[in-house]
Amino acid sequence: MEMNQTNQTNAPESAANKPAVWANPTPAGLVALAVAAFCFFALLTGLVGHGALPLLACFLLAGFVIQLTVALLDLKANNTAGGNTFLYFSAFFMLASGLEMLLKYFVPGLDTRVDGWAWMALFLVVVLWTPAFYKSPAVLFLLVLILDVAVLFIMLNDLKIPAFACAATVFSTISGVCMLLCGILAVYLSAAMVLNTTYGRTILPNPSFYKKK
Repeated sequence: MEMNQTNQTNAPESAANKPAVWANPTPAGLVALAVAAFCFFALLTGLVGHGALPLLACFLLAGFVIQLTVALLDLKANNTAGGNTFLYFSAFFMLASGLEMLLKYFVPGLDTRVDGWAWMALFLVVVLWTPAFYKSPAVLFLLVLILDVAVLFIMLNDLKIPAFACAATVFSTISGVCMLLCGILAVYLSAAMVLNTTYGRTILPNPSFYKKK
C-alpha cells in the first residue's frame, strides 16, 4: 500500500527522496475479524457458555487495537470504503462488544434490548455500504454479504421482540453460522493477500466480480 506521493521535479531518483512506503495492513484486520467471528460462532451456537464472556472480551479488545491501526493506515492511503469500515468495526464490533461482554458478565439485570437498536444502525450501514465492496476481491464481497445476514439476525435477537421470542435459538444459530463463514473467508483472504504479495504471483486465487468496461 503506497502512501500519497509528492511530485518531485528536477531531482534525481534516490533513496533520500523516495516517499515512505507501507505494506498493506488489511490482512491483519481480516485476522482480527476472523478471530472475533469464530468466537461469536461458538457463543451464538451454544458451544461455549456465559462464562466465556470475559475471555471473548479480551480477544475483541485485542482486535480493536489491530483494526484501529488498519483503519488509520487505510484512510491515510485514501481507501475510503476499507478505512471507514475498519474504523467503525474497531469501535463497535470490537471495543464496544468487548466492553459490553465484561459488563454483562459482572453486572446482572442490564436491559440489553438497547443493543438491538445499536445493531439496527450497524445493519443499515453494513447493507448500504455493501455495493462499495463489489469492486473489491470477490471473497471480500461475499464476506460482506454474509455479514449482512449475520448482523440482521443478531439485531432481531437483541431487540427481543415478543413475536420472535420462539425463534431466538434459530436466530442465534443462523447468525452464528454466518459468522463462522465470514471467519473462514477472512482467513482465506488474508492468506491470499499475504502469499500473493510475498511471491509476486498468484498462490491462492483472489479474483474479483467487478470488471472495468
